[in-house]
Amino acid sequence: MNPITFAANLLFSCLFLLVTVAQAEEEIVAVQLYSQDELIEMINRNEHLARVVNDRCQLVQDIEARAETLRVPAYQFLWGDMLAWGVCVKADPKRGIAFIQLAAEQGLPAGLEQLGRYYAQGKLVQQDKERAVVFLREASGQGHLKAQIELAELFIEGYGSPYDYVDAYHWLYNAITADKKEHAKISKCLTELEKLMHPKAVREAKRPLNS
Repeated sequence: MNPITFAANLLFSCLFLLVTVAQAEEEIVAVQLYSQDELIEMINRNEHLARVVNDRCQLVQDIEARAETLRVPAYQFLWGDMLAWGVCVKADPKRGIAFIQLAAEQGLPAGLEQLGRYYAQGKLVQQDKERAVVFLREASGQGHLKAQIELAELFIEGYGSPYDYVDAYHWLYNAITADKKEHAKISKCLTELEKLMHPKAVREAKRPLNS
């Protein structure tokens, strides 16, 4: 073989190998996507849909696979929200709510809170505040502050069971937040709940968290 031809073939082979390795590394990174914890943080900050858009919708297939095949709760929630509101995919609210429901069934607090909020508001689903209480109470028990506030507001409106007032008060009384608006909501909820509770129940509810 001509030395020049041999050198050219060798160079081509090396370049092909480098491209193949680079593609493989890119595929590995794409498969990893966001970690479960990272995605949950984005969801809690309500930044998950914006992140998908900022990523130029390039991760849709991977998100769908993790939601539908791997059944990762945070990805089920993300995929459900994308479908519900038509973010990077054709809007399909029915399937979207179904995936958020799957995430909630696996105990994802954000999924439970969002379903509770949607049923309370009648958003995408028929309004059902008693059903909202069920979802919000479960999320509240896992320490989801937004759900705890929304649950207390429903109790104050007259929904739910008075037997749950102590827990609702207990969670909010021990809540910590630097958000002034959130802090004001908590104070208002505590004041209104006290009007519905026996003084002995209020004293019980003021015990330290996890005591």
